[in-house]
Amino acid sequence: MRTLSAGLFMSLDGVVEAPNLWQFDSFDDELGQQMEEMMGRIDTAILGRIGYQEWSEYWPKAADDDPFGGFINPIQKFVASRTLAADLQWQNSTLIVGDLATFLVELKNTEGGEIAVFSSISLVRQLLFAGVLDVLTVMIHPVIAGVGRHLFEPTDPTTRLELVDSTITSNGNAVLSYRLRSV
Repeated sequence: MRTLSAGLFMSLDGVVEAPNLWQFDSFDDELGQQMEEMMGRIDTAILGRIGYQEWSEYWPKAADDDPFGGFINPIQKFVASRTLAADLQWQNSTLIVGDLATFLVELKNTEGGEIAVFSSISLVRQLLFAGVLDVLTVMIHPVIAGVGRHLFEPTDPTTRLELVDSTITSNGNAVLSYRLRSV
């Protein structure tokens, strides 16, 4: 069975939106190496509509030597959207038809590498609370962003997680991986 994961950059005050605005001086070589290791396990991406629209405009035009562009462009991408047309232009992109959770449970039962949710806070939340997300990794930077969207909301249900891996980098980034804890 394949694993469905999500990884988010997070500030110390819980902001996960627009990390490019606040993570630049804390991102270090160890975090970069961990990102490369994560990408090496992933062969399928799950994107929401907004993430797909933004990334499909940017990444196909990225320089050939860009490590993330070289990773994300050729892999299989599935897009969760109720408004996009089925004719997606970015290579290896397919619109998810039907119920998202059902689709992902079926996808997890196919052959292949890790499946990862990218660029969608709402999808990560939805899949975590539905019990479909296997691993949630947060890469907490020693930065207070002040403003921006948080991963969790005050109205979220109480949810127990179990720490399955942790690393602290030389710049003080905490890379924490969790799975849902059985109650």
